Amino acid sequence: MNQLEKIDRENIWHPFSPLAGNKPIGVRKAKGLYIHTLDGRKIMDSISSWWVNIHGHSHPKINKAVSRQAAKMEQVIFAGFTHKPAVDLSKTLKKLLPSNISKIFFSDNGSTSVEVAIKLAIQYWYNLGKPRKKIIALEGAYHGDTFGSMSVAERNLFSAPFNDLLFEVEFLPFPKGDGAAAIASMKELASEEIAAFIFEPLVQGAAGMQMYAPEVLDELISIAQSKKIICIADEVMTGFGRTGKMFACDYLKNDPDIFCLSKGITGGYLPMGVTAVSQPIVEAFDVADRLKAFFHGHSYTANPLACAAANASMKLLLKKSCQEDIARIEASHKAYVESFVANEKVDEIRYRGTILAIELKADDAGYTSDIKERIYDYFMERNMLLRPLGNVIYIIPPYIVTNQELNKMYKAIDAFLKELLND
Repeated sequence: MNQLEKIDRENIWHPFSPLAGNKPIGVRKAKGLYIHTLDGRKIMDSISSWWVNIHGHSHPKINKAVSRQAAKMEQVIFAGFTHKPAVDLSKTLKKLLPSNISKIFFSDNGSTSVEVAIKLAIQYWYNLGKPRKKIIALEGAYHGDTFGSMSVAERNLFSAPFNDLLFEVEFLPFPKGDGAAAIASMKELASEEIAAFIFEPLVQGAAGMQMYAPEVLDELISIAQSKKIICIADEVMTGFGRTGKMFACDYLKNDPDIFCLSKGITGGYLPMGVTAVSQPIVEAFDVADRLKAFFHGHSYTANPLACAAANASMKLLLKKSCQEDIARIEASHKAYVESFVANEKVDEIRYRGTILAIELKADDAGYTSDIKERIYDYFMERNMLLRPLGNVIYIIPPYIVTNQELNKMYKAIDAFLKELLND
């Protein structure tokens, strides 16, 4: 263990790591697809460092944009002030989002973007003098680690110590296949008591990259909106090209009322959350009564450096070459899935856009599956970061990944599955 790693172990509490098992790997630099460690390893970042890094590490265009902004203004209070990086980003996002979206609310990360959405939905009804407090969500949901976001998520190991403090939520069955059970449940639950319906559109990330059909989600939204229920799309993971389109909701006919955005928005450079809100909701707050104001703010709201990174990332994302890369990755995943040889250790293989998932059969399926450590160690020994979601191996690479690098990932997965068969 080098000195950096030793000091880290003495001082830092890492996420998802029991203190006794904290074994950090010292990183020297990161460039493109690769993480370069202090001990000389070059690790392929096949999961975009928790799904945030869409253009590769240390991209020169984003580097330049952040450096240029830092020389002008690093941070300024956003209550009563504004600045060009935030204005430019809001204009870009509004062009990309559905036409019903009216305002952009900035916060710090994906979890806070969800907190804002939940609070807006509940206060919307409060401001109208028609209180609605119940929320509908999907089984298997994950929306973040703050209290509101935990409340609208699956009750599991993430929330277990706090479950008796979370507010009550109605959960629909996960809408797999034709989604009949979820649709029937939505028809039963949808009423004038429900404030909002929140969902991860088409792909549930932390649940193991579980996927469902646009047609089913469209039906669920249609039922909800028939009762004027506010529909919240948590696109924190699925946004900015991950599912093959700019947003997963671009596959839908019905437009949600609120979008939650984060992760890829800054290209993986700096924390940022965005909650994009439709005009009818805005109107409930755009009144003279100060008691109906939305009293929510963050010290680093619309941080100029984060906005500068996001603006540079958006320019890269909207280039024809980047859109072609997204389509290329999707085509590569499709070809791999179609040529995949049936394996008795594999329960299902699936993909959507740039996301590929292989779900292994396991008696203890789920995030804490025992096979998780074996998967992680196998690929790390081969200098690939493929951090599994329990018994689910997945690839969600930055868009600069080459076909050769993708094939290397596929071959490593095939070799691992073959090893499982020989156990």
